[in-house]
Amino acid sequence: MKTKLAAPYLVWMALFTVIPLLIVAYYALTDSQTGQFTLANLQNLGNYIPILIKSIWLALISSIICLVIGYPVAYYIASRSELKQRILYMLIMLPMCISFLLRTLAWVALTEDTGIINNFIMALGLKPLPLIRNNGAVVLGMVYNYLPYMIMPLYSVIVKIDGRLVEAAQDLGCNNAGVFKRVILPLSMPGIVSGFTMVFVPAVSTFYISQKLGSSGTTLIGDVIESQFKTAYNPNLGAALSLVLMVVIFICIGVMNRFGDDEEVITV
Repeated sequence: MKTKLAAPYLVWMALFTVIPLLIVAYYALTDSQTGQFTLANLQNLGNYIPILIKSIWLALISSIICLVIGYPVAYYIASRSELKQRILYMLIMLPMCISFLLRTLAWVALTEDTGIINNFIMALGLKPLPLIRNNGAVVLGMVYNYLPYMIMPLYSVIVKIDGRLVEAAQDLGCNNAGVFKRVILPLSMPGIVSGFTMVFVPAVSTFYISQKLGSSGTTLIGDVIESQFKTAYNPNLGAALSLVLMVVIFICIGVMNRFGDDEEVITV
């Protein structure tokens, strides 16, 4: 009975996950001219290692910033009344109803050299600031677009923490900092891991944000993959890059999940 109920999900996964991954692996391991098996595409990946490292680095920075901002926000929302929680949660989700492209372009209008912010700065008689076409602008775009993906899983975990555990810790002599360190933080670790993963995965593979808010010096691995399919017309190399990026993402997710499992013990 359980197998029959899971059949639609298994069919969905096969059609839209397993088969596409097999197609990517096929193109990554075949020659673009003859279609024969080759490792040449994977051997060419060494030229893109610095870009891959930079993509991972910027994604990690963005994820950490989202965590630093999102955790207090999620904790604040979880500590409000049910009515306020629904209102605040809706406000967090509201920007996600707007197109991802429009949200990114809005930051372009704000941060470009003749944008709203620099026009205001120049109106004060000051020199315009380099707010765009740098790593900081790319990180800003990632944080703005992916911050809700950090807040939502954190909130869903924190709001379920039993208040009696906090009271017990206080009765045993823990101050507010001790309660947070020994009770709230360990119990919210699944939300941290989930939120970190939900931010890191799209951030490390993004390309539109880096194209609009970055420059040629902020090219990320997602930009390279897109160019192989759209401009270089080398889908085999693009598939090889995608395959390696997928493996890197799986490794990072595995490390983060293992870290989350190790932090589930509560000591008061």
